[in-house]
Amino acid sequence: MQITGGYLKSRKIISPKGENVRPTLSKTRESVFNVLMNLVDFEEHSFLDLFAGSGIMGFEAISRGFADVVFVEKDRATFNLLKDNLKKLGIDSSKIYCADSVRTLKTMSQKFGVIYIDPPYRANLYNQVLDIIKTQQILVSDGIIVLEHLRDERIQMSGFVPVKQKNYSDKMITYLRMVD
Repeated sequence: MQITGGYLKSRKIISPKGENVRPTLSKTRESVFNVLMNLVDFEEHSFLDLFAGSGIMGFEAISRGFADVVFVEKDRATFNLLKDNLKKLGIDSSKIYCADSVRTLKTMSQKFGVIYIDPPYRANLYNQVLDIIKTQQILVSDGIIVLEHLRDERIQMSGFVPVKQKNYSDKMITYLRMVD
């Protein structure tokens, strides 16, 4: 898998193998960051890659100049692969947690300009994660939450307003801001 933009463009990362692995496609990644470019100033904001998996979204964020990137991945083997990819790319400034995303989110005090949420599909975690983000107040006032989800997934967005939604086959990317 290759990084699609920024100073690390075309650099390859190793992706975990397995049935449950579904890295975000390059076309989708490019589209997400093109939309984000019009919504937030990358250099002034931190990026949280929850349920990081391969970490490709966080690597794209680093490559495009986000001030800080934090990865959270629960699976030990995938976490180790993520660590190896960071080392291979020469990145040592990012925080990386091998932990449950929901539990980690509950203890975070850092605020983020973008929070990317892509949990295992059908795990019913979107609503819980959005509630924690509201309660913990870890999204900056002009921040964006990006949800990658199945098109037919019903997500309770109270307290948030959709800024944009885009379909990609059976997936949808939803961009949210918190309601003032």
